[in-house]
Amino acid sequence: MTLLCLAGYAKGHAFLREAKRQGCSVILLSSLSLQETAHWPLESIDEVYYMPDINHEWNRADTIKSVSYLARTREIDRIVALDDFDAEMAAALREHLRLPGIGETQVRLFRDKLAMRLGAAAAAIRVPEFSPVFHHAHLSEFLARVPGPWVLKPRSLAGAIGIKKIHSAEELWPQLELLGDMQSYYLLERFVPGRVFHVDTLVYQSEFVFAIASGYGRPPMEVSHGGGVFTTEVLDRQSVESTQLLNMNRSLLSAFGLKNGVSHSEFIQAYADGQIYFLETSARVGGAHIADLIEAASGLNLWTEWAKIECAQGGGAYTSPQPREDYAGLLVSLARQEHPDTSSYKDPEIVWRMDHNSYHVGLIVQSPDRHRVQYLVAEYTQRLQRDFGATLPPRDKLTA
Repeated sequence: MTLLCLAGYAKGHAFLREAKRQGCSVILLSSLSLQETAHWPLESIDEVYYMPDINHEWNRADTIKSVSYLARTREIDRIVALDDFDAEMAAALREHLRLPGIGETQVRLFRDKLAMRLGAAAAAIRVPEFSPVFHHAHLSEFLARVPGPWVLKPRSLAGAIGIKKIHSAEELWPQLELLGDMQSYYLLERFVPGRVFHVDTLVYQSEFVFAIASGYGRPPMEVSHGGGVFTTEVLDRQSVESTQLLNMNRSLLSAFGLKNGVSHSEFIQAYADGQIYFLETSARVGGAHIADLIEAASGLNLWTEWAKIECAQGGGAYTSPQPREDYAGLLVSLARQEHPDTSSYKDPEIVWRMDHNSYHVGLIVQSPDRHRVQYLVAEYTQRLQRDFGATLPPRDKLTA
């Protein structure tokens, strides 16, 4: 098997190492802007190539030509997008080279929030009321029918990036005017106050070999826009919420046709009616160190399992993992210090500390006792805010 891995951002190192351990030939295509800083595991990569980029985005036509040139002398078997922003390029390359995997139509279900909502609604999966930003008369009807506030969301950005809360129709129209010809790349959705969850999944030959449900402390959009400590914890595996989330996630990914790979999906349980609504999904490992959280709780590294799944499609075997059932909690915050010192945090449940991001601080706690994890996350949320997060660092010092 020869894997061509696309990485517009510096991530997926564990995937690359495991793919090589599995006996695959690994070709990495990355952004030229990362050439001096990404620190790729070169011992696990057979060839590295760099595409000129603008903010980590590559020219589509140039990338297809470059990879097609490579294919003259390399027999590429699979193309893997290591980041959400690489998914559409990987789909275009698969289509062009006629390789198996998610194509350009299907990738919309995992990248385009409008396509996600239409696909979920067609599969009878509950979603907040929404409207495309195409025909203004239809949009006016939506505003009159669905009470505000609403959120204006970019269709193809990840997480809370670019989302704006809208409180009135009078506020919306000037925002759309500012977007100009880009407004069709957004959707408008009813704002649903509630608790946000995520489900992280491994799928092999359409079988769900692993899935785990977790809950954010505060909604990621609230933390992204207002600051504070980002937290998430693995849910009680026997809880009603966990069961509902896993069932909804299974229905969603089955409807979207994910046959092999990994997924990170997000849902919200509305405070008003207690119902769970679908928010978004992806065919990638969750960001913000969620993979480290899952590994602390289960012993499974989603990156390495994903690599095993990709390599097994060449005729090898994939053995379903046997995860632990511990609990874990993740805390991440901006810090006013360039290099925060967490040595005073000494509880034995701490199994991971963020040690490489300037002006950031982070911890993961792990225990077989979920109540102990809940206690530590609550205590450390207050301590991190007090010790490190009183003021924001200079904007030009922040890292992704």
